Amino acid sequence: MSESQYRLAHTMIRVRDLERSLDFYTRILGMQVLRQKEYPEGKFTNTFVGYGPEDTHPAIELTYNWGQEEPYDMGNGWGHVALEVPDVYAACEALQSVGANITRAPGPMKNGTRVIAFVEDPDGYKVELLEPLD
Repeated sequence: MSESQYRLAHTMIRVRDLERSLDFYTRILGMQVLRQKEYPEGKFTNTFVGYGPEDTHPAIELTYNWGQEEPYDMGNGWGHVALEVPDVYAACEALQSVGANITRAPGPMKNGTRVIAFVEDPDGYKVELLEPLD
């Protein structure tokens, strides 16, 4: 596997008011809603916004946790950077072989089917590894 097969997929942030955030990213910044899905069992909604198709352009994942009353601070409002890789399992093996800390083993995402994993950078920031959309 070569790093040249990796690409920046999306960055996730938690939002307290989804409609207000969508207005900002779409009307003010000119992005488009690329896809949106509710996860009733997990009590959250994911909305992806960006300037082009997700298979060629990075996106921002707006995660709205239902019932969030308190504002997020910058510490817990941050989510992760995501890298799309051809094979999450192989990428994790390669990363572990050079000493990387895999904080979430490869497998289907909670309340979904897409295969993901998380690796931690030296400062503790999470980087999600995910396979391309079907």
